[in-house]
Amino acid sequence: MTAPVTDPFDPQAASTSGFAANVWRLRHWLKPYRWQLLTAILFALLAASASILMPIVFSRVIIDDILTQNTLSHVPDLGQRALTTWLTNTLQTQPLFAAGALYLLWMLLRSLFSYGFETRFPRAMLAGLNDLRQDLFAHVEHLPPAFYDRVRVGQVLTRITSDIESLSELLLSVGGMVAEIIPFAVAISVMWSLDATLLAELSPLLLVVVLCTWLFRHLTGSIYQRIRETHSRLNEHLHENLSGIESVQLAQRETLNQHRFAGLVSNNRSEENRAIRIETAYYPVIENIAYLAVATVLWFGGQHVLQQKTTLGSIVLFLQFNDMLFRPVMMVGYQASVIFRAAVACERIFRLLDWQEALVVPLQPATLPADLHGRIEFKNLNFRYASGEPVIKNFNLLIEPGETLAIVGATGSGKTTLTRLICRFYDVAPNSLFIDNIDIMQIAPKDIRQRVGIILQDFHLFPGTVLDNITLGNPAITRDMAIAAATRVQALDFINALPQGFDTRIQAQGINISQGQRQLLVFARVIAQDPEILILDEATASIDTNTEAAIQKALTQITAQRTTLIIAHRLQTIRDADRIIVLKHGTLVEAGRHEELLALNGDYAGLYAAQFRDS
Repeated sequence: MTAPVTDPFDPQAASTSGFAANVWRLRHWLKPYRWQLLTAILFALLAASASILMPIVFSRVIIDDILTQNTLSHVPDLGQRALTTWLTNTLQTQPLFAAGALYLLWMLLRSLFSYGFETRFPRAMLAGLNDLRQDLFAHVEHLPPAFYDRVRVGQVLTRITSDIESLSELLLSVGGMVAEIIPFAVAISVMWSLDATLLAELSPLLLVVVLCTWLFRHLTGSIYQRIRETHSRLNEHLHENLSGIESVQLAQRETLNQHRFAGLVSNNRSEENRAIRIETAYYPVIENIAYLAVATVLWFGGQHVLQQKTTLGSIVLFLQFNDMLFRPVMMVGYQASVIFRAAVACERIFRLLDWQEALVVPLQPATLPADLHGRIEFKNLNFRYASGEPVIKNFNLLIEPGETLAIVGATGSGKTTLTRLICRFYDVAPNSLFIDNIDIMQIAPKDIRQRVGIILQDFHLFPGTVLDNITLGNPAITRDMAIAAATRVQALDFINALPQGFDTRIQAQGINISQGQRQLLVFARVIAQDPEILILDEATASIDTNTEAAIQKALTQITAQRTTLIIAHRLQTIRDADRIIVLKHGTLVEAGRHEELLALNGDYAGLYAAQFRDS
C-alpha cells in the first residue's frame, strides 16, 4: 500500500496539472497589473509594426522603386511608396532622401516602442511575482507547527526565494518571446504575399527547426528537473549548517560537512554538464539551419528574380524577414533552460501553495471569558505526532486556577508536548483538554494564544529595537507597560546601560547582547502581554545564577495570580511549586509537593538524588 503523503515536498505530492495550467494560474497575481500589461503589448505591436516597415522601406522603396526602378505592381509595400512620394513632395527633396528619412523615423519609433514595452512589461510581471511571493510567505506562516515538524526550513526558503526567481526569469523571457512572435506572424503574411513559392521552399527548414527544438525539450526536460532538485538540496544543506555554525564548529564537523557538500555539488555539476552537452549540440545545429535558410533564399530567390517572378528588393526583404521567421523558434530552444527550470519551480511553488494543512477551527468558536481563571483539565488525553508512536497516553490532570505546577521527567517523556497542546499548536481529541471548562477544540487557536504566554529555552529575537522585541508590534502595549515588564523581570538595568536604552537596535540573532540578556527580553515580552496562563519551558536555563535568583524572586510575584506550568531539569528551581508531577513515557507516574515526592522514594527522588550527586 502506498504511504500517505505528509508534506508537499514528497514526490507523491506532485501535482497532476501541467506546466501550461500552472502558468495560467499566474494570471490571478497579474490581474491587478493588466493595464500595464495591455499597454506593454500595445507597445510591442507598434514596435513590431515599425520593425516590419523598416525593411520594406529599404527593399521595396529604396532598392526596387528608386535604385532599380523594377517594382512589380502585385508585390505589396504596405503604403510605403505612397508615403515616400508624399514626403518627397512635401519636403521638396530627393526621393532617396525622403526614403532614408522615413527609414530613420521607423527606426526611432521602433526604439521608443521597444523601450516602452521593455520597461512596462517586466515591471508588471515583477509586481505580480512580488504579490505571489507575499502570498506564499503568508501561506507558510499560517501552516501549523506539525508541518514544520516534518519538513526542512531550507526547502521552504528555496520555494520563496530561488523558485520565485526562476519564475521571474521565465516571465521576462516570455516577454521577449512576445516581442518576437508578433513580427513572426506579420513576416509570414508579408512573405506569403511577396512570394508564396519561396516561402513554401523555406518551410521544410522551419519544420526541421521545430523538430530539433521539440527533441531538445524532450531530452532536457527531466535533466532540468534534476538540476532544480540538486540545487534545492544545496540550499537546504547550506541553511541547516550555517544556521547551526556554532554547533558545527564545536563538534568539529567542518570536514564532514565539506565532504557532504562536495557530494551535493558533484551531483549538481553532473546534471549541469549533461544539460551543457545537449545545449552545445543543439545551438550549432539551429544556427547552421538558419544559415542554410539564407542560402535557400539566395538560390531559389535568385532564380525567381531572373525569371522576373519577383524583384531584387523582395529577395532582400526575404533575407531580412528570414531572421524574424526563424528567431522565435530558435528562442524557444535558447530559452529551454529557463523554461524547464521555471516549469519545475512553478510546479513546486503551487504544490506548496495548494498544500492544505491547518488546525481545526470551529465554525462558531467558543468565547473565552474576559476574566479567565486559567483552570486547565486533561481528561483521558492521548496524543501522537504524525506517523509516530504515542507521546501522551491516557493522561488525566486538573490544574487549579492560579496553581504553579512543575513538570519533570526524562527527555522524551512528553513534558514539552503537554505545553504545546495547551498553546493549541496541535489538534487533540474532543473533550480531552479543557480551559475553564471549555473544550479547547471549540476555541480558536489565536484566542488561546492571546491568553497563554510561553517562554522557551530556544527563543527568537526579531530585527528592531529592544522596545520592538518586547511589544512585538502590539499597539495595546505602551512604552510604559514595556518598561514596567522589564522592571519586573530584572531587565531594566541592563537595558538602560545599552547605548540607546529601549531604542537600541537588536542585531541579527541578538549578537550585540548576551544570551542571558536575550532571555530576559523574552521574559519581559511575555509579561508585558499579561497572560492568564504562563508556561516556562527551561526558561532560566540560559541565565547566570545571580540573574536567575533575581528572576526567581520576580516569578513569585509574576505567578501569584496566574496559572503557571514550569518545565525544569534543575529540580532545585521548582522546590516551592504548589505541585510537581512526574512524567514517564507520556504517562503521569507521580504527583505531589517536593517533600512528598522525596518521601515516596520513587522516580522524582531518583532524579533529585542524581542531580544532587552531580552538583
